[in-house]
Amino acid sequence: MKITSLRTYPVPPRWLFLRIDTDEGVTGWGEPIVEGRLRTVATAVDECAEYLVGKDPLLIEDHWQTLTKGGFYRGGPVLSSAVAGIDQALWDIAGKVRGAPVHALLGGPVRDRARVYSWIGGDDPTDLVEAAKARVDDGLTAVKMNASGKLRLLDTPAEIRLIVERLAAVREAVGDEIDIAVDFHGRMTLPMARRVLPLLEEYLPLFVEEPVVPEISDRLSEVTASTSVPIATGERLYSRWDFRTVLGSGVAVIQPDLSHAGGISEVRRIAAMAEAYDVAVAPHCPLGPIALAASLQVGFATPNYLIQEQSTGIHYNDGADLLDYLVDRSVLTHQNGFIARLDGPGLGIEIDERAVERASQLASEWRTPMWRRDDGSLAEW
Repeated sequence: MKITSLRTYPVPPRWLFLRIDTDEGVTGWGEPIVEGRLRTVATAVDECAEYLVGKDPLLIEDHWQTLTKGGFYRGGPVLSSAVAGIDQALWDIAGKVRGAPVHALLGGPVRDRARVYSWIGGDDPTDLVEAAKARVDDGLTAVKMNASGKLRLLDTPAEIRLIVERLAAVREAVGDEIDIAVDFHGRMTLPMARRVLPLLEEYLPLFVEEPVVPEISDRLSEVTASTSVPIATGERLYSRWDFRTVLGSGVAVIQPDLSHAGGISEVRRIAAMAEAYDVAVAPHCPLGPIALAASLQVGFATPNYLIQEQSTGIHYNDGADLLDYLVDRSVLTHQNGFIARLDGPGLGIEIDERAVERASQLASEWRTPMWRRDDGSLAEW
């Protein structure tokens, strides 16, 4: 069997799909994307295709090693995301060839279903209470919210109290049977994090995500030492070497993204490293159905897997939603807060190729919002 072509499809709302074809008619799908840098990643995939066309698709590990290390310059979100989508598609092909789901090829499942959560509110949190109630009414047992909008380097007592009040309001609305994760998007400085996080302890969040930017991951131990709140990080870390810095810092949860951190192959290794530090894995995935299916395949075979992000109804999904590109939507539909194990071959989903073709003619490029503080300086989005 030989790879004959790689083709990328930009699709709404902000995703990039990849199709890899073979000379035996087996097709694999992946999702290589850096949100806001779609064309850049698509070009990187095209460059990788120069090496892959004509190769055996089942040599997944050799291809991963060659694509990540064979070009001398390594790492970064663009290359690792291109490789991630390719890796997903190759595992999809491998499962289809062998008539097995990917999790079976990773050693077999360790769970029957994966717990999932959904976003409430938006980048600048609004209408959190009503959104949380709606998600709970939909059967979910966990939600995630942004804690704040843009922040100053050291913000006012009023802004800090607003952060606490938002979480308190959601906790009061949903009760103690529902988990609430709180995302800061790296918007706090270290001193702000040490001040704010202890104030959230009373409301027992499932975890607080990315309280500080990844550039200071080597100082995360100062954050974890300041609070009993479980700390999560990792959506902007792209390899096991990146995660090596944070695993001994006291974080409770790591969040590698299957479309950024080298795909199934690398996230599987990152998860195994985390287990040795008693750290749970909750893959980042505000993306499309292929990325979610890949995340779930790893989760079904990973003992220290905690919960799965998924993008149904997320505020970014304007013009298309998670299930719109699937032939059978039921496989990624949650029941009582869980998605049942995907046991179909490969990634366990069937992409609606006509829907992808149509949508790719309509896609526009999403750009990361640029935020500025009241003094005109750039703020973390």
